[in-house]
Amino acid sequence: MPGVDARMGGRRELTQLPNLGKTAARWLEAVGVATEKQLQRLGAVGDYRVLKGQGYPVTLNVVYAVHGALSGLDWRQLPPEDKARLKAQVKTMLRPRCAWCGSDPLYVRYHDEEWGVPSHDDRHLFEMLILEGAQAGLSWATILNKREGYREAFAEFDPVRVARFGRRETQRLMGNSRIVRNRLKIEAASKNARAFLAVQDEVGSFDDYIWRFVGRTPIQNCWTALSDLPARTAESDAMSKDLARRGFTFVGSTICYAFMQAVGMVNDHVSGCFRHRAVARLSHPRQTRPR
Repeated sequence: MPGVDARMGGRRELTQLPNLGKTAARWLEAVGVATEKQLQRLGAVGDYRVLKGQGYPVTLNVVYAVHGALSGLDWRQLPPEDKARLKAQVKTMLRPRCAWCGSDPLYVRYHDEEWGVPSHDDRHLFEMLILEGAQAGLSWATILNKREGYREAFAEFDPVRVARFGRRETQRLMGNSRIVRNRLKIEAASKNARAFLAVQDEVGSFDDYIWRFVGRTPIQNCWTALSDLPARTAESDAMSKDLARRGFTFVGSTICYAFMQAVGMVNDHVSGCFRHRAVARLSHPRQTRPR
């Protein structure tokens, strides 16, 4: 029910929030942000980005008003350091990005800080292998929103501990709403953990093994639009085939390519994205596919 007190889950209507202002409330409701809970999820800068994207004449005062409404302060009395921090966040938020990350703060943070960055940490590589497999048939947003649940459920992605999971753990995880409750995917995690450990025993590290598929140097692409990105490549085909041979499951070529993008084996930020050049500077390019 609308109009419920904040103690009932932050479901008050925007017009009931002090310090927000009628104009900001009206604009936000017009773009589908109608409750305090939705306002909190996007945050002051995320709300600004949504409104800006819809063509509303928003200014930094709206950012300050939303921040004030969420923190119980009059926006005109915000400390100068708060205003400076919010202004810097707005500048960062409005940088050109790959279209797939949208305006969700969690998605934007993943795009800006993690996606495409070369990773050589075995535990992180194991985490992304499991998460990309869990995504099969779903959106990455679904997995990203459940990531903390996965970390808790799968022992912070410690492959040694996950490799020991059996029927009891599978049954327990099937009742865990913080992860995707798909029995095949849950069982695949423990099976893949055992295969992962076998690779470490044979090669020395999973990092050394997996990066061989791109000659140990990230592939630097220069796509101009999201539609240009491939779903699979010769490298992901080879990776998929070898992982399957070693006993891994949920490692089809499309899943492998998504994994390659996530851990920086390939730089697939579009050329107009502010992260494209930054990620490219992290390593020397091995090859570049033309536009």
